[in-house]
Amino acid sequence: MVLSWSAFSELEGPDGSGMSDLFGGWFGIAFGVVAALTILTTLTIVVLTLHRGKRMADRGQNPLTLQEDIAYQAMRSRTLAPEKPLEQRLAELDDLHARGVNSDEEHRAARAEALRG
Repeated sequence: MVLSWSAFSELEGPDGSGMSDLFGGWFGIAFGVVAALTILTTLTIVVLTLHRGKRMADRGQNPLTLQEDIAYQAMRSRTLAPEKPLEQRLAELDDLHARGVNSDEEHRAARAEALRG
């Protein structure tokens, strides 16, 4: 069975050239705009990723392990360290006062603050 070209006549362009007019008019313009935006977005993402990776590498950081490095530093920081017991904090304040680092008034205020919690 042989199909003739006339079976696909609805795909012919307006001038009968055999080319489809699929990308003519508003659809063609919209398709071009969407394609251009997709390409520009992808290009921007790639350029920014490479730029940030290079900056991190210049600072001695590994872009592939940055999240783990930050988590490790956070675990070792004093911010996430457990609080000292009240007795230890009061003993430190008494030691500072005994060494003359803070005055009587500062010592009383610091002890009151530590006891308030």
